[in-house]
Amino acid sequence: MGEKKHDEPVALDGSKIDQIYEDQTYSHDAVFGEITGDGPNYRNVGWLGTAALMMKTQIRLGVLSIPVAFDTLGLVPGGNILCVIAAFTTWSDYVIDDFKLRHRDVYGIDDAGGLMFGNPGRYQFGFAFCLYWVFVAGSGMLGISISLNAVSTHGACTAIFVAVAAIVGFMLSSIQTLGRISWVAWVGLFCILTSSGAVFIVTIAVGVQDRPASAPQIGGVWVSDYKIVASPSFSDAIAAASSIVFDCLCTVVTSVYLAIGFVVYYYCGSYVASPALGSAGPTMKKISYGFALPGLIASTMLVIHLPAKYIFIRLLQGSRHLTANTVVHWVSWLGCTLGITVVAYIIASAIPVFNNLVSLIGALLGTMMSFQPMGCMWLYDHWSQGKMDRSPKWILMVCWSIFIVLSGTFLMIAGTYGSVVSIVNSYRESGGPAAWSCADNSNST
Repeated sequence: MGEKKHDEPVALDGSKIDQIYEDQTYSHDAVFGEITGDGPNYRNVGWLGTAALMMKTQIRLGVLSIPVAFDTLGLVPGGNILCVIAAFTTWSDYVIDDFKLRHRDVYGIDDAGGLMFGNPGRYQFGFAFCLYWVFVAGSGMLGISISLNAVSTHGACTAIFVAVAAIVGFMLSSIQTLGRISWVAWVGLFCILTSSGAVFIVTIAVGVQDRPASAPQIGGVWVSDYKIVASPSFSDAIAAASSIVFDCLCTVVTSVYLAIGFVVYYYCGSYVASPALGSAGPTMKKISYGFALPGLIASTMLVIHLPAKYIFIRLLQGSRHLTANTVVHWVSWLGCTLGITVVAYIIASAIPVFNNLVSLIGALLGTMMSFQPMGCMWLYDHWSQGKMDRSPKWILMVCWSIFIVLSGTFLMIAGTYGSVVSIVNSYRESGGPAAWSCADNSNST
């Protein structure tokens, strides 16, 4: 039976429309090529599963670093910075959506970089994308090890818990398509509720307890030493702001983060733990981490899967092995998930301080995912418009886009410097947990 011939549809602006052609023999996709019943179908997740999984990647345990950031910055500056960064990233989300609609054949941020800056942009953006999610996967493994330590009362060496997190993450992330296993979407949705539940449990607990778990347990009424405005050093302030960049994504998430950050820090002050689930005492810590553990596992699976899938598609794109169950297909896929897992495991073991790792990710890589590329995207699509109509709105948006690029670059350079200084100072002043350490990492403050 011969192939059907199709005229390639084009939008009014001349760009190709990314459409899947289907008949009884095959489907064709602009990114994945020919999709048959003999191999995985990467486009059948469905809107409900997609929504659940996207929400799960947004609501992560990084929210628990925000009370610590507020301790460094103070309540008012910390809240203002969170709202400003949220506004920046919300605008960036809009630009990504608009850019994709204008350029339907763009698959990832590297395609956008290639369109705007040629091969150098393609390689730089692609590398930043992979490295970002690998670091996030490392923070997920670290979060799992903290959770296991809390639930088991440090029942085993922390290095063992990190290794367990890596093995579980590899096994689950190697499930090739989320659409073929619909239960993943529902697990993701359930994990949103459990993770959020864990956060709200500790938020309520710190509000009703007598004092934070790490505060001096002496008689009398304990008064929180929270600060309205703090006086941090430049490196500490920029590192705290970078930890906010790591998680701040949309209005709903930002509202939740503000509520949690304000309440936990208000009641705990400088005795807030990092992650903050340890602030409410041993019993509540076990309960909270018990609720959070499924969500942590699901998040780690997803953030290993994302960069692995990206590399896998780039390796086999245009080849029949991409969508066929061949030896090359499976060796390539498992090699990608294993490679990402190993690198993330090394990161989690080498930087075993949760708050410092979150700050470093946000500064070095989070800005490259939320600021500079999006400013460039708007300029790429709308710069020529100024030749025909240099309106006040166009001038304002040009200035705004340039500001976004410059502010993202500043945050990346200064934030990375501040995060590195914080990591060095942590080890210099208190020794800090050593790399591949057996020490309990669920009691840091």
